[in-house]
Amino acid sequence: MQNTSNSNISSPLGAGGGRGLGIMQPYVFPYIGYFQLIKAVDRFIIYDDVAFINKGWINRNNILVNGKASMFTIPLVGASQNRLIRDIEVDNLAAWCKKFLKTIEQLYKKAPFYKEGIQLVEHVLNLPSANIAELGVNSLIEICKYLNIETEIVESSTIYNNQNLKAQDRILDICSQEKINHYINPIGGMAIYDKQLFADKEILLNFIKAKPIQYKQFNKEDESFVPWLSIIDLLMFCSVKEINEHLNKFELV
Repeated sequence: MQNTSNSNISSPLGAGGGRGLGIMQPYVFPYIGYFQLIKAVDRFIIYDDVAFINKGWINRNNILVNGKASMFTIPLVGASQNRLIRDIEVDNLAAWCKKFLKTIEQLYKKAPFYKEGIQLVEHVLNLPSANIAELGVNSLIEICKYLNIETEIVESSTIYNNQNLKAQDRILDICSQEKINHYINPIGGMAIYDKQLFADKEILLNFIKAKPIQYKQFNKEDESFVPWLSIIDLLMFCSVKEINEHLNKFELV
């Protein structure tokens, strides 16, 4: 998997508690809410040894095309919910990257931070990625570096050895191994995770809820703003300072 010598990935926290722990599957260039979760915690676990999600957000997201959200999809080899994310390769990655970078140039070349944004996207895509999980991890680490986010990032397949556990039990086991007392999950998990079950283990469970976020996309009026696109859109239209201000626009529930 990921080469740890030049990344933010490191070993378990040990006895520390910190602000908390977050866990998510590796998405490639995800939307801002994903990075809000990373920034909200001390340690972020990349859940790369769980089943792939068909029609999920692991290998696809939206960018701005003619004022509307338009989905890009990274082609995969043998993608299936019966396979782990880390075991699924990208289909002809070099060819897809070349085409995708050309698309980004055509769509965003007049954006105020296009130069910085395209350099970062190209850098991510040029890093060695043997599978979709590594491509996702590379995108997360490099964007966090660009945004000066210092959260530690760990791949679950390299540390916890608990693939026999499922769902909530596996999350609780990771929390136990990390010796943390605060777990933060995306808001979609409210229907899945039981706060009392976590409380019984002396762990506070919160869900992160993004507040409305808006920024200027080209010269369009506010009412035409297209929200919740890939982080690529923010990289093109906002400075590092502005993006970090948007990253703080959330509440824990």
